Amino acid sequence: MSNTSNFRDAIREAKQNALVGPNVISNALPFLGGGLVLTAVGAWGGLEVISDFGLQTYSATSLPAMILFFVLAFISQRAATKGNNDVALPLLATFSIVSGYTLSFLIELALKTPGVGETGLAIAALSCGITFIAARPIGANLSDEDGFALTKTFQLGLIALLVVMFAQVICMWFGIITPSWMEIGISGIGVLLFVGSAVVDFFVLPRTYEDEQYLSAALSMYLTYVNLFVFILRFLIAINSRD
Repeated sequence: MSNTSNFRDAIREAKQNALVGPNVISNALPFLGGGLVLTAVGAWGGLEVISDFGLQTYSATSLPAMILFFVLAFISQRAATKGNNDVALPLLATFSIVSGYTLSFLIELALKTPGVGETGLAIAALSCGITFIAARPIGANLSDEDGFALTKTFQLGLIALLVVMFAQVICMWFGIITPSWMEIGISGIGVLLFVGSAVVDFFVLPRTYEDEQYLSAALSMYLTYVNLFVFILRFLIAINSRD
């Protein structure tokens, strides 16, 4: 998953505007919270499928779910950006449930990994909450110079991370198992990048979206915190599974 949808456009628009939506973050928060709750519901459903029907059945459904994830993300983002909230809201709700379903395998792996388990899930969720609390005043009070510098740094870092992850997937495709230290490094960098993304959101979003475009802001923040949760879990699994 990635929160780079329309990200370059957002940066360009932010450079050209002062605050165009001073209340967009506040308007988006209830929908962000609702989306995260629906994600938990979707993850629970995926875990039930794994438990009742086995991993093979879940694997057969996970690819269509992943395709649906990207389709819904694209369509709902377009609708939300246009301010068509009546259309975007049910799409985003469905997207959140599907997103949770695609996370079920990672959560199942975390639950079965010694040293991670339910405690690790709680740590990952709590870390996302702490990041939100810390990032909001930092991002909101950044100067334009610092804010755009941080945004550019995050963008370049995310591109590098995606390249490395793509290489990792190619290695797995050919049966090459990447060493545990590489997974730890990728996961650690991912955590740092999405912590930075949380700060960037609070700087960029009010300069990009009007108050009525709160669903677009909610989607951006949602993707940031879901990705942060994923990379924290990956990091915990990697350090507890190293040889």
